Amino acid sequence: MAVLELTADTFNDAIAADKTVIIDFWAPWCGPCRSFAPTFEAAAAKHADVVFAKVNTEEQQQLAGELNIRSIPTLMVFREQVLLFNQAGALSAGQLETLLQQVAELDMAQIHAEIAAREAENQG
Repeated sequence: MAVLELTADTFNDAIAADKTVIIDFWAPWCGPCRSFAPTFEAAAAKHADVVFAKVNTEEQQQLAGELNIRSIPTLMVFREQVLLFNQAGALSAGQLETLLQQVAELDMAQIHAEIAAREAENQG
């Protein structure tokens, strides 16, 4: 599957899907970002069930600021509209595979229940 380029206008629609969405925040001048790009693209080709997307932080500075992106590359993983992973730094191919496997194995019903319980507790 092709890697999507996200903007402030398309970001919310992308994570609203019930699919797993992994987003690479990067910039053209960033050496580690350029080094990680082939790993990210190879994983995208291998995992058709996952949406792979990139956000150019130079072009999308407001979006990067809203998401508190402080260093790049930063990876975020959403599943069923829940942020499950947020970490700065490039991953190796093996680490990326492990991350995708762990996200796929999560019991999302349990995670949604925990979020609902936390929200109810904060309202009480």
